[in-house]
Amino acid sequence: MISWNLQIREETDRTVRNYLAVTAEQPGDLSEFVDQAVRAEVLRRTVREIQDQNSALSSEDAQQLADEAVAWARANTA
Repeated sequence: MISWNLQIREETDRTVRNYLAVTAEQPGDLSEFVDQAVRAEVLRRTVREIQDQNSALSSEDAQQLADEAVAWARANTA
């Protein structure tokens, strides 16, 4: 595990800690909560970037690329 030293706004800290308390999660779950939140945000931003990069792609072309990717994955699965 890696330790981060972060500065968080007090309002954010209170909101997260209250949420964890209300959902009956343990105070030590703060690290897990932050880890999941960061992962979710990275995924959201990655998806947005890919959508932006492919915004000019027609639905037919997108489907063809998806079909090719699935066929490749199936052919290259051990």
